[in-house]
Amino acid sequence: MLDRLHQHRRLQLLLGLLMGVLFGILLQKGGLTHYDVVLGQLLFRDWTVVKIMLSAIIVGAIGIFLLRSFGHVRLQPKPASLGGSAIGGIIFGAGLATLGYCPGTVTGAMGQGSYDALTGGFFGILVGAGLFAHFYPWLDKHILNKGRIQAQTFPELWGVSPWTLVLPMVLVMALLLWFIERFSG
Repeated sequence: MLDRLHQHRRLQLLLGLLMGVLFGILLQKGGLTHYDVVLGQLLFRDWTVVKIMLSAIIVGAIGIFLLRSFGHVRLQPKPASLGGSAIGGIIFGAGLATLGYCPGTVTGAMGQGSYDALTGGFFGILVGAGLFAHFYPWLDKHILNKGRIQAQTFPELWGVSPWTLVLPMVLVMALLLWFIERFSG
C-alpha cells in the first residue's frame, strides 16, 4: 500500500491536505489556537501546550519506530547546522513574542477566524517568507551552513537499538505528563 502511495503524487497531495485540515481541527479542539492558552504556557500558568506536545511526541515516537521496526518506513534525517537553527529560532521566537502564536497555531487560529491571526499572522508569514527568500543567498553563504551537523539519528550515532532510547524517553515523558496533570492548578 505504501509503495502505491509513493507512486501517486495527487494522492499524496490529497492526503497532505486532509492531514493538515485534521491537524488544524485537533489544534483548535485542544485549545492551542487561542492566544490566552499560548500566553498562559509562556507564563507557566496553563500547561495545555506542553501536555499536548508531550502526548504527540509519545504517540509519534512509538508509532514511527513501530512502523520502522516492521519495515514500513525508512527514516531520512536531514543535515542541520547551528547557523540555520539560530536563524530559525530567531524567526520563530520573534513571531511567537510578537503575536503569541507559532506557525501551526497561527494557521489554525486563522482557520477559526481569529482576527489577530488573520491580520498579524497572515501578513507576518508573508513578510517573513518574503524577507527570508530575498536574503536567502546571503544567509546561505554566511550563516545557514555554519556549524554543520551530520544527518544521523541518536541511535545511529551511538550504535544502539532505537528502542533503547525511545522506551526510556516515552517513560520519562509519560511521568512528566502525570506530574503536570497531578500538580498543576
